[in-house]
Amino acid sequence: MKDLNKVISERYNRVSGVYDFMDTMIKHQWRKELLKHVSGEVLEAGVGTGANLPFYPEQVKVAGIDISEGMLKQARKKVASNHLQDKVTLRKMDIQDLEFPDNSFDYVISTCVFCSVPDPVKGLEELKRVCKPNGRIFMLEHMRSENVVLGPIMDVINPFVVRLWGANINRRTIENIKAAGLSIEKNEKLFGSVMRKLTLTVI
Repeated sequence: MKDLNKVISERYNRVSGVYDFMDTMIKHQWRKELLKHVSGEVLEAGVGTGANLPFYPEQVKVAGIDISEGMLKQARKKVASNHLQDKVTLRKMDIQDLEFPDNSFDYVISTCVFCSVPDPVKGLEELKRVCKPNGRIFMLEHMRSENVVLGPIMDVINPFVVRLWGANINRRTIENIKAAGLSIEKNEKLFGSVMRKLTLTVI
């Protein structure tokens, strides 16, 4: 697992300088809608280049973690340019082994993260562990299409995309969420069945 984490980290280090350009498929409005109701202590798991950071409400404290130092470098620039030093802290950390106590956060956020986590079920279990009882996990995630033609095509081209970018395009994220013992409260399709906004409940 450590070797695979290193490979993934190096891939994202390599593309970190141009990642915001690559990530234009995520609309700003989607980010705003995802974050507008969060409050209190928030974990952003897989903060990446910090694209979400300008959209958080004023009265929140955000802990942003990522496995890639290159991505965190870009996120630190956004923290500085948006004067977010008082509300955002950034740390290098593995989502599969979070260094936070149980029940630490009111909300957990992930955007296009579980396409890259080596063991997505373990990562989701960790989000569940650190989220407070009755807390919420908000996700923007792309996943394998339910379309009978497009889904198999995504399976075929996935190895090439992973080597180029580091992200799996055929993850069965809904099934992984259920395997992690999380309940799906809302499941909104944003771009066919590929891109979704999800609300997960922690009981």
